Amino acid sequence: MASSTAPDLFAPMPDLDVAHGGPGYPTNTGISNTKLAMWLFLGSDCLLFGGLITTFLLYKDPLPGTGPGTDLFDIPFTSVSSFVLLMSSLTMVLAVAAIEKGDLRGNRIWLAATAGLGAIFISGQIYEFNAFYEEGLGYTTNRFSSAFYTLTGFHGVHVTAGIIMLLSLVWFSFRGMLNQERAEAVETVGLYWHFVDVVWIVIFAIVYLIPVAS
Repeated sequence: MASSTAPDLFAPMPDLDVAHGGPGYPTNTGISNTKLAMWLFLGSDCLLFGGLITTFLLYKDPLPGTGPGTDLFDIPFTSVSSFVLLMSSLTMVLAVAAIEKGDLRGNRIWLAATAGLGAIFISGQIYEFNAFYEEGLGYTTNRFSSAFYTLTGFHGVHVTAGIIMLLSLVWFSFRGMLNQERAEAVETVGLYWHFVDVVWIVIFAIVYLIPVAS
């Protein structure tokens, strides 16, 4: 039976290729298939969010008489929630640095901290959605609400998926399946997490800040 060639997220990192000054991978790109797959996924996600943001920009102004719009936004609350999510990028960097040094306990702590900050952000988003609904802004209230909930909701789903990834890494670490030789697994999840944070910066500016400034 032929052996599987699917990339293994927890495969040990190869020895350093001194001639090229970095790790050598038996691939045409020079990077691991796992990391390449993540970059391709993030590239496709850029197209997804680009489409969602464009749709929001087209429908951000609700038709007269169809219900509330951006006047319901609580900018200070969302700003604090956004700051919490951005701080999770720092803890993610510390998690990657810890496992690269072989500090497995520190890696688990920073991974858990990153997941916790992400959970706080999601809790804030759920609270915000509930407050909007009580004010009469449901998903089908008007074209603004549909575009708003779809864009921010999809981002929330991405954050939730990232939290699951982070907690999975913590679990693998306790099981002895994540060590310094497999640091690339943490780095790859870190790429995803940083992407989610950067996307939120764009969403926060376009959805929350630009309408206020204008």
